Parts: sequence; structure tokens; C-alpha cells
Amino acid sequence: MGYRILETDDIPAYLRERGHWDEAADPQVREVSDGNMNRVFLASNADGTRSLALKQALPWVRVAGPSWPMNPDRADAEARAYEQVARVAPDKIPAIHGYDPENYALVMEDMSDLEVLRTLLNEGASYGPHTSARTGEFVAQFSFATSDFGMASADRKALIAASVSPELCKITEDVVLSEPYIEHEHNHWHEGLDDLAKEFRADTRLRTEVADLRHTFMTSAQALLHGDLHTGSIMVGEREGAPVIRVFDPEFSFVGPIGYDLGLYWANALVSEERARALGTLSDHPDQLRLSWEAFDTEFRRLWPARVDTFFDDAYLDRFLRRVWTESVGYAGTEIIRRIIGFAHLTDLTTLADPVPASRRALLLGRELVVRREELISPQAVRDAVASLG
Repeated sequence: MGYRILETDDIPAYLRERGHWDEAADPQVREVSDGNMNRVFLASNADGTRSLALKQALPWVRVAGPSWPMNPDRADAEARAYEQVARVAPDKIPAIHGYDPENYALVMEDMSDLEVLRTLLNEGASYGPHTSARTGEFVAQFSFATSDFGMASADRKALIAASVSPELCKITEDVVLSEPYIEHEHNHWHEGLDDLAKEFRADTRLRTEVADLRHTFMTSAQALLHGDLHTGSIMVGEREGAPVIRVFDPEFSFVGPIGYDLGLYWANALVSEERARALGTLSDHPDQLRLSWEAFDTEFRRLWPARVDTFFDDAYLDRFLRRVWTESVGYAGTEIIRRIIGFAHLTDLTTLADPVPASRRALLLGRELVVRREELISPQAVRDAVASLG
């Protein structure tokens, strides 16, 4: 039939055609699209005992419409990422019931009993003891399994070839790692930040360090990444009395530097901390970078004996992880900066009664993380950088 954009009324028949719904009565369907890119529907039976989610990639950015075309094959990248993660960390992603490449549609578990982490944090909740640690484990498990340490060379090269995503990578190269440092129509900010936005564009050292991170992003093929790992792409909650985390929306998945995934998460955690500080609700926010790094480091080292190429020794592992740490710190800085004076701002800050003071602190921290990433050699060093902001 070819690619068709699904509407709410199409979903019951579509699920039956694909073998996902066999109950006598058609499911009740509602659209719950919330992100920038795609449409999402929930289908459930009358008594709510069975439900599914369906996500379809549109041929444009959903919030912009046809004026911003976007290849829907980004759904292929998402399905490929889920397939890889399911082999090593199935407890940290939604269960996938099927992917339809013709219509760029994923059918997966309904996660409406869970909450988006950013939403909870914005409402004043704490992270709890498990969220950041499991996120760090997720990055370690996913990246090790799809790196040259965890995958045979021929399989790795096939994965790299299949995972090339020039359109989506170009978005990151531009929106995160270029545009905030030049005059660009995508950029916007609160008027109280005019001076810092101007300073950042004129800061030669900052621009050079960002250029270095941008080049690493473009050329380092360490592992398959989530590509957009932030507090809005993590759902948390409890099921059967146990804490649950689900990482979702890996449609920006590509083969790149491991530190990019960690850096995105850290940036969002640090911005959330600034929100909590501004509201006087600071709780366990300062612990999250440390907890996620320690979990990542511990899990990567645990997996290390299973490496495919035994040429790499433990001394090299130490060097490799130091590089991952340094790049993670730098990418955290670039993500903070773009979320404040670039495109796609964070509700953590925009929903504050006065976003300027917290935004200024976060921007200054972002610059520190980029230009001093080689000096900030530990979680405590980053904490000291935060404290130095006053």
C-alpha cells in the first residue's frame, strides 16, 4: 500500500492487520502526541486491562508541520536501537511488539502508568536512588555491546553502515554544536541574557573548544548511541513494588562518541538542579552526575572481560574511560548552552517565574564545562565548578 499517515480512526484496523489486536471489540484509541517529532496513539480495551502504544514518524517535524520536512526513516534508527538494547538491557526500554518499516510505525508497550522524569522533577520530586544509576548502566550496557569491545569487527562495520543518519546528525551538528555560537534564526533567549549570548558568540576559546567537540561528534564512531538522552526521554515509576526506568525515543540514534549520551543526561540534570535551587527545593539533585558516572564506570568495567579483541588491556580501559569522562563533561556544557540561547529550550527554566538568574548560572556553568573539561577530572571537580558560581 505504501506509506500512509495514520489517523486516530485508522488505528483499530491497522492493529488488527498487523496482528497486534485479536479481541472481539475494537480498541478505544486516543492521540497523546507530546514530543516535537512524531505522533503517538494509545489503544486500549474497554476495561483497561490491555493497552498498546503506537508511534509513527511523520515526513515532517510534528510541531512545525510540512514547512519543516523530515525524512520519516528516523523510525528505522529508533527500531534498530531498540533491537540492540533489547539484547543487553531489555529491562530499561519499552517492550517492542513490532515495527512496520513501510509506515515507519512502532507498536510498543503502553507506559502511561509511568511518568516522564522531567515532569516529575519540575513538580519538585527527587530522583530517588535508582534513576541516575540505572541510566548510567543503560549507557554502559548499550555502548559496550555496540562498540569494538563488545562486537566482532565485521558485525560492527555492518552496524555502522546501517546506522548512518546524515540528516539527524546534521541537526545535532548545527543546533547543538554550531548555531548557538553564531547569529542564527533558530536562536532565541530571554532578554536578560543578551550580554551572555553576545559574549559566547565572541568567545574565541569557547568556540574553538566547541569546534573540537563538534569534530569529535562528526568523526568518532565508538558505539551506537541513543542520541537524545535527556530527562524528557526517560520514564520512571513503580511496578509490583519495584522501581522502574524506561528509556525511550532513540530516533536520533547513530554511531558516535559515548560521551555524547552521558553529556546530554548530565546537562539536563544540572539544569534541573538550577531550577530546584531557584525554587528552594534542592534535594538529591547534586548527586546525579556522580551516581550516573559511577554506575556507568562500574558496569563498563564489569563487562570489560568479555571484550572481543583481547589486545586491549586494563591500562587501556583506564585511558579510554578517562577520555569518555572528559568528552561527557564537554558535551554537557554544549547541551546546557544550546538549551538556553539556542533552539528547543527546557521547561525546567522557562516555567520559572523569573528564568533569568537560573539561566545565567547554567550558561556560565556550561561554558566552564566546555573550556575546562580537561581540568574537571572527577564528579567532585564538577561540583566545585557549580559551587564557584556562588
